[in-house]
Amino acid sequence: MRNQDSELDAFKREIDLCQFAVSLGYEIDRRESWRGSTVLRRGADKIVVKRNGNGHYVFFSVRDDRDNGTVIDLLQRRLHLSLGAVRQILRPWIGRPAICSQFPRLEPVGLDRMRVEGVYRRMANAQRFPYLEHERCVPAAVLSSPRFAGRMRIDSLGNTVFPHFDAAGLCGYEIKNGGFTGFAAGGQKGLWFSHTRRDDQRLVLAESAIDALSYAALFPNAEDQTRYASLGGKPSSRQRVLVQATIEAPGRGRDRSGIRRR
Repeated sequence: MRNQDSELDAFKREIDLCQFAVSLGYEIDRRESWRGSTVLRRGADKIVVKRNGNGHYVFFSVRDDRDNGTVIDLLQRRLHLSLGAVRQILRPWIGRPAICSQFPRLEPVGLDRMRVEGVYRRMANAQRFPYLEHERCVPAAVLSSPRFAGRMRIDSLGNTVFPHFDAAGLCGYEIKNGGFTGFAAGGQKGLWFSHTRRDDQRLVLAESAIDALSYAALFPNAEDQTRYASLGGKPSSRQRVLVQATIEAPGRGRDRSGIRRR
């Protein structure tokens, strides 16, 4: 029994779930993947792969919050296999090296961070933002521009949501609406970012993401060489470290959040 349990643990810990999912026909979505999280799609099936605090590779479905687990659960639910059949399929994968260039290393993260990302991933990636457009008068053209598109979402209550990132990936999100400001339960403040470009010449750092969007609307950069970031309120010592790292890393082709440049 101990040997069997040890084998199951090895499956969860040693088999790169991203690489295994590709063998089942999934394709990595680089535009939606970021540091600490890899998004894969197969038809209408969309999953996010991370590593939990135990070092196990785990996934959750963006379409169904009940669909989550390890490589064992992925196989049993997609192929309807017994545990014995799953063991036979997974044994040859133990010790197989990951394709590092295709699948960046995923570092283990805590349960709270996984819950925060699960909630955020299921929010609507909206095209229009009524609160920002009508109450804060941010032009729709700014919100949909390549610099900001996809950097805000809408939750089930109609609030605008701004994701925060740290060195490990998504760590929380700020929630805004008329007369209301909140933050993700269990999350931590990092920095909100616009997209970046290799030829950026300036960084605008604002207290809130709405301030950054307003600055972009009031002082447009014709060359589009300005990137934006915000703190979401009074800066913590943790955020000061992130700001310093952001300032010291100009001209990279990917955001400090780890999202690939579009």
